[in-house]
Amino acid sequence: MLNNIGPAGLLLIAVVVLVLFGRGKVAGLMGEVGKGITSFKRGMKEGSDELENDRKSAAADQARDITPEKEKV
Repeated sequence: MLNNIGPAGLLLIAVVVLVLFGRGKVAGLMGEVGKGITSFKRGMKEGSDELENDRKSAAADQARDITPEKEKV
């Protein structure tokens, strides 16, 4: 069904949406969608940064051998 929508169909849908909701509502909605995408990307970046920091701190917390060199066998 969606494979048959061409440029003329998309234009018709856009016109109907503009008539029903008005230019201001559509612009506001697109702004909110943009903010949502930006917030999602920021959250993904912060999550990956947090995981990387956890990995680094886990590696730093591992036991280190502090035996003096002359006592090592």
